[in-house]
This record gives sequence, structure tokens and C-alpha cells, in this order.
Amino acid sequence: MKRIVSTNRYLLMITGMVICIIMVSGLSKIGSTAFQNVDNKIGSTTLPSVDDYLRTKFEKLGLVPVPVENQVSEQKVVLGKMLFFDKRLSGNNEVSCITCHAVDKAFTDGRATAVGVDGREGQRNTPTVLNAAYYEKLFWDGRATSLEEQALGPIINPVEMDQDLDELVKELKDVPEYRRLFANAFQGEITTKHIAEALASYERTLIVNDTPFDHYLQGDNKALTTQEKLGMEIFVGKGSCITCHAGANFSDNDFDNLGINNGDLGRFYVTDQEEDKGAFRSPQLRQLIYTAPYMHDGSMKTLEEVVKHYNEGKHVDQFTSEDFNPLNLSDKEQAALVAFLQSLSGKPIKIEEPKIP
Repeated sequence: MKRIVSTNRYLLMITGMVICIIMVSGLSKIGSTAFQNVDNKIGSTTLPSVDDYLRTKFEKLGLVPVPVENQVSEQKVVLGKMLFFDKRLSGNNEVSCITCHAVDKAFTDGRATAVGVDGREGQRNTPTVLNAAYYEKLFWDGRATSLEEQALGPIINPVEMDQDLDELVKELKDVPEYRRLFANAFQGEITTKHIAEALASYERTLIVNDTPFDHYLQGDNKALTTQEKLGMEIFVGKGSCITCHAGANFSDNDFDNLGINNGDLGRFYVTDQEEDKGAFRSPQLRQLIYTAPYMHDGSMKTLEEVVKHYNEGKHVDQFTSEDFNPLNLSDKEQAALVAFLQSLSGKPIKIEEPKIP
């Protein structure tokens, strides 16, 4: 009888030890998973610090960079806005900057590719001018290194505005109001350089930093929905979107080939480097809901198409970026990523059209 009792006690002790080991192991595993997968717990009430954690992955937009040689002034901005809307900047006096950078379309034109003077069609999608002040290189291929340089590009482009700069200066000099405005803004006469500087000064005022995402970044946890926060987590984690859309302006100012082979060699035309074939600049992402269609050739009509393209990550040739690979996102994750991208858009911008002299 004693042996039976002793044996039972021994079995109970062994059983208890096993249960303790299992419990400790389980708790250890749960704790480990929670820390390893903190990015996958968005919306969980058990992790109130997730919002603060995600904010560390992003930067706030700082002051607009301004070159020393072209300090912004109210006079330059007023003049630059007037020029931006003035059709005299085109060779046939029928196209202005605002023609392709329409205010109601977040300074794009809603077309797959741009259409310039006399209906001439370009090869690339019209990028928004919004937040362009933060780019280190302008145009899809980065051929301009300042807004001043960029401003003159479309004016002289035979497809876009097809205007001779000397002729433009002459036309503007024939307008007394323009002579007065240039004198006030630059203490000098009308020149090509001053035209570029005025346009660039106006473009530096076209900044978007008031979106649900920006409110969230400033500390408002309720500015984003649970789905949008999940999308944000995917953006910085599983989706690796932040690799190229990094920094406060959602652009790393670099160039990548994203598997769109339409014959346009992009950055290669600027650098003549083999590795730049088909590479295009990472665009900033604010006001996306107003700037469709997407990609450098306008080949994708919706954000859902864009996310699907990235999710598939197909390499079409040897020049496709090595960072462009399948993401293996579920339908739910893709929808969440789209929702986050939409949260980067604020209210439509409203700008009063200036009176052209």
C-alpha cells in the first residue's frame, strides 16, 4: 500500500513538473512572439505603444529647402504664380504650366501621358508639382537638379510648350505690368534666369503636409483607422515600400527599374550607365488619390493596380531592380496598404487663379 501511495506521489510530482515546464515554455514563446511580431499587432489594445513605435519609422516634413542665390520673396511668388498660369510661355500661346498641372488634379493632368502644344503627345506621365521642392533631382529621369533648371525644361521642350526663350523674354517685355513686376521682384529687367527663379519660387509654396497621416505623425492616434495602420505597418515592414519611398517626402531621390518595359530607358538617357536602363525616380506620395493614373507611363489607373504590380514583383529583363521582388501579400494586406496610401492625401487644394496682364 505504501509503495502504491509513494508511486502515486512520485507520478504527481513528475506531472506537476512537466506542466510547469510547458507553461514556462509557452509563456516564453508568447512573449517572444509578441516582441518579434510587434509590427503585426496594429490595432491591438494590448500594445498601446505601437503608435509611438510606428512613428519612429517616419520623418516630419521640415522647412522647404531654398537656394541661397534665389531666396523666396512675396514679390517673386506673386510673379511666379502669374507666369505659371500665363499661356505666353508656350510657342503658340495656347498652353500654360497649369494646362498640364491642373489644380483640381493635384497639379497633374489626369492623362496617362502628357499632351502639349498642338496636341503633341509625350511619352511620360505628368508628375505633380506638389512637394517638388523637396526633390534633389527633378523630372522622372532626374535630368534637372533644381526647380530653377526644371522650370525652363517644359518651356523649351518641343512636345510640351515649344517656346523660344528669347522670344518669351521679348513677349513679356512688351507687357508694362510684367516689366514692373520683374523690377519689384528682382530689381532688374526681364531675363530667362529671372523667369526661372520666379517660377521656382512659386513652386516652392506648393506644399502638402496636412493629411490624415500627417495628423497621426503629430500625435493623433485616431487620425488613422485600424486598417490604415495595418497598411502603414506593411509599408514599413513586409511590403518594404519605405525602402524607396523613404524620408519625410516619401522619396529616396533615387531611381529604380520596376519591371515596366515600354521602350523608355529613363535614367539611362541622362547617365549613359547600363544599370540605369528603365530606371525612374521614386515619386513622393502625398495627394495620391487625385493624381491617377500612376507610374512613369501612366499605365496603371488605380492604386489597387499599383499595389498588385508590386505584389507580383515580376522581373521583365536583366535591368529590373534587385529590390523589386514579390511581396506575397494577402488580399487583406493589399487592401490595407491601399488604405494607408490613401491616407497620405488631404483635402483638395484650392488656388485662386491670378489675373494675367
